[in-house]
Amino acid sequence: MKHFSVAIIGSGPSGASTAFHLAKQGVSTVIIEKETLPRYKTCGGGFVNRGRKEMPFDISAVIEREFYKVDSYFNNKIHFQTQKEKPIITMIMRDAFDHLIVKKAKEFGITLLENHKLTSINFVDEKAVLNTSQGNVSADFVIAADGVLSPTAKMAGWKQDTRNLIPALEYEVKVSDKDFKRLSKQVRFDIDAVPFGYAWSFPKQNHLSLGVLTTKKRKINLKEYYQKYLKTLGIQEIIEEDAHGFQIPIAPRTDGFVKQNVFLIGDAAGFADPITAEGISNAILSGKYVAEAIIESNLNKDKAAKIYLEKLDIKLLKELKSGIILSKFMYNNNAIRNFVLKKEGQRFSDLMTDILYGDKPFPTNVSKKLKNRIKQKLF
Repeated sequence: MKHFSVAIIGSGPSGASTAFHLAKQGVSTVIIEKETLPRYKTCGGGFVNRGRKEMPFDISAVIEREFYKVDSYFNNKIHFQTQKEKPIITMIMRDAFDHLIVKKAKEFGITLLENHKLTSINFVDEKAVLNTSQGNVSADFVIAADGVLSPTAKMAGWKQDTRNLIPALEYEVKVSDKDFKRLSKQVRFDIDAVPFGYAWSFPKQNHLSLGVLTTKKRKINLKEYYQKYLKTLGIQEIIEEDAHGFQIPIAPRTDGFVKQNVFLIGDAAGFADPITAEGISNAILSGKYVAEAIIESNLNKDKAAKIYLEKLDIKLLKELKSGIILSKFMYNNNAIRNFVLKKEGQRFSDLMTDILYGDKPFPTNVSKKLKNRIKQKLF
C-alpha cells in the first residue's frame, strides 16, 4: 500500500489548487478522483476576478469569454450596469478549467488516481487508510474536496449537515444565431426572476449558460421559473438544451472544518459566496489556506489544524457572515429594499462589483450599516 503525506479527495478547483501548492513545496500528494479527467461538472462557469487574481498561473487556454461589464436587473425593471478595466467575470467550462489545474499540479509531481472511488476511511496509528474501488492508499492528511455532497465528510465523522444548501438549475443552451448574437454580448443577473433568488445568463464560446436559483429553502418549481426566464430573454427557439440540477452551500458548516486528520475545503466546508452563490473563488482560496497550513506546520496535524482555522477566521469566515446578511437584504423583494435601490441602487451595484472584482473586501457590521442607511433615506 502506497503512502502519501497528503491525499486529496476530488479534483475540482479546491482539490487541484491544494495539490498544486503542496506539490510546489515538495509535499508528496495524491489526488483521488472517482471519474476520468476531463469530466463535465455542473456549474454556471462564471469565474469572478476576485478568484482569478488568486490563480498562480495563466488560465487563458481555458477561457471561453471575458466580460468587462455586468448588468443587474431587479423586478425586471430597475437596471444597473457596472464596468471595469479588467474582466469582471471570466467564462469557463469546468471540465477544461479543472483539468488545467490538475495538469499544472502534475508538473510538480503529484500522483493522480482516476476512476478511484473512495469507499471508506479507516484511521490507524494516526494515519488514514483510504479504501478505494481500485485499491488502498494511506496518508497523514486527508483533504475533503469532493464537493457539496462530500461522502468523505460523512465517512470521517461529520454526522449532520449544518450548511445552508439551496437548489439551483442550470442549462447549457444552444439558441439560434440571431438570439446568440444578441445575448452573447451581455452578462446579466435578473434578481427577483425567482422568489428570493435570481436568474443568470452567461454567454460561453458558442452557447449560453442559463440558470435559476433561490436562496431560501422552500418547495419551488425551478423549471417553471426557467421557462419564464426564457421569455424574459426573448428566446424563441431552443436548438439544444442540457439541464443540470444541483445544490449550493451558501453558509459554512457550524460543526467544524477539521476532524482527526481530515480537513474540509470548498463546497464540502460550505464556502460558496452567499450573495452570488459562486463557489470557485473560495474553493481555490480555501485550498490555498489548507496547503499553507500543512506546509507551515511541517506536517504536524495539530499545528496544521490550528493554522488552517486561524487563516479561515482572519478573512473568509467573516466575509461569509457579512455576505449572508447582505444576501437576505438583496433577495428580500420588499418595499424597504426597493426604496433603497431606487435611491442608491447604482452605488450598491458598484460596491458589489468592487467586491467581486477584488477591489474591496466585504464590509463589516453589515446589519448596523444597512439600518443606518435606511434611516437616513427614510428620515
